[in-house]
Amino acid sequence: MSDWRMTTLGEAFSINPSRTIAKNKVTPFLPMDALNEFVREPARIDERAFTGSGMKFQNGDTLLARITPCLENGKTAYVNGLNNGEIGHGSTEYVVISGIPEKSDNLFAYYIARSEEFRNYAIGHMEGTSGRQRVPASAVAKFPINLPPLATQRAIAQVLGALDDKIALNRRMNATLEAMARALFKDWFVDFGPVRAKMAGSAPTLDAALWDLFPSELGENGVPVGWVLSTVGEQIGVRGGTTPSTKEPSFWEGGNHSWATPKDLSRLTSPVLFETERQITDAGLREIGSGLLPAGALLMSSRAPIGYFALAQMSCAMNQGFIGMVCEGALNSNFMLLWCKENMPAILSVSNGSTFLEVSRANFKPLPVVLASQNVLDAFYKQINPIFEQIVALTKESKTLATLRDTLLPKLLSGALSVESLLSS
Repeated sequence: MSDWRMTTLGEAFSINPSRTIAKNKVTPFLPMDALNEFVREPARIDERAFTGSGMKFQNGDTLLARITPCLENGKTAYVNGLNNGEIGHGSTEYVVISGIPEKSDNLFAYYIARSEEFRNYAIGHMEGTSGRQRVPASAVAKFPINLPPLATQRAIAQVLGALDDKIALNRRMNATLEAMARALFKDWFVDFGPVRAKMAGSAPTLDAALWDLFPSELGENGVPVGWVLSTVGEQIGVRGGTTPSTKEPSFWEGGNHSWATPKDLSRLTSPVLFETERQITDAGLREIGSGLLPAGALLMSSRAPIGYFALAQMSCAMNQGFIGMVCEGALNSNFMLLWCKENMPAILSVSNGSTFLEVSRANFKPLPVVLASQNVLDAFYKQINPIFEQIVALTKESKTLATLRDTLLPKLLSGALSVESLLSS
């Protein structure tokens, strides 16, 4: 480490570098809600006319959300989805950090901004009134760093970046897998594709054994003959949750039961929940009438906002912001996840509330659901259950990779672990 040198972030990197966009020009746009928490890539890139206000960025820049609670929640992104030479813009509440040619590496800057040491420093230097605090770019520039040579910066970024690359690949694979499952669900149970094809006298679109399982006509109620128009409440268990008093230590201290809030789901990049931020004790659990939901239950946030989903991989209790679905009958949790996503307009239509919209269990349970024949459901599960098993496996792998990345990051940035020895081992 003899060739590392103490400096500041602002001396080693460019903070809010000058970028030019003509007023009213439509460019890539990154709103704050497009930045996932503790995820390198933005969730999406929009387009918007540049009004003359907003931070400007290009590929290789790091966007740091500087305002509360986005900074505390880890909204930091690395821009890598623009066309060559393209300049985008976004919120005025970003600090943009960029490498300096022949001096500092772009991706290395991102991992500095992702480090717990930097985040704690930035949070500690926030200014302003409560609820609207933000860290000024001048404070970001003064953050002290021990800067390695450019080649070492790039090597460190390569190691950490490879882990994030695999996590990003897993996330894209999960999105593709879920899209496949949703397309099949829509064809069979919303559009009644095979049934309508039979009615039209079309050639079979499925193999013969599967084709024969589907009815050849629709009933007067618009449902395939032999299938049943039922309700959600008749087919699955619908539960609600609550929050035991947070002022009672015996409900929380040393808790051994997972207790979910919508915040736990807001951070997910796939509909799979392995753990919760908080746990409750046996005494706390007794305060929740719905008790523990079994592993495999489906959680749906029912307020502010409606529509976060997760398949719980462990038994858990939940707060009042959820509808919990226990699917132990003909319709399993995978089916109900796909049903909910396909029927969000119907779910939202039964929401109400003056302060914020909420879907009550009483309004959710009467929503109509089509119950196909058991043979068709079994054939459907044979195709989609392995898809969701793969989604769970990829999500679990990503969780392991993220833990490894977060373990290596401070050691590599401080020089406590030599990247050269790591690459050679």
